[in-house]
Amino acid sequence: VQLQASGGGLVQAGGSLRLSCAASGDTFGLYAMGWFRRAQGKEREFVAGISRGGSRTDRADSVKGRFTISRDYAKNMLFLQMNSLKPEDTAVYYCAARDTVAGAVLTTVDQYAYWGQGTEVTVSS
Repeated sequence: VQLQASGGGLVQAGGSLRLSCAASGDTFGLYAMGWFRRAQGKEREFVAGISRGGSRTDRADSVKGRFTISRDYAKNMLFLQMNSLKPEDTAVYYCAARDTVAGAVLTTVDQYAYWGQGTEVTVSS
């Protein structure tokens, strides 16, 4: 599967952005999906994940209550709604996919097989 992330940009603290990830192919429903981010000088870290059926999600503690992950099966799209953005959310955001069993939410870099190219989010104070 090929992934194309978009929706990044510059936003003031407290603002919102919605990231999108378009997935190619006709097996979108077989993939658990996730969002990761890499801030400058730091390792890539888990942000949010969703099971292949969409019934289960998980988020990093740092984004709980602010970010929501969702997916649209008709459009083969993954989304990350980011509200109440903070300067520490500044990073390049990546979407990822892995075909896996139903109900699984994958939360580590090593668990994912496919990656998008990244979209940059900058939050100004």
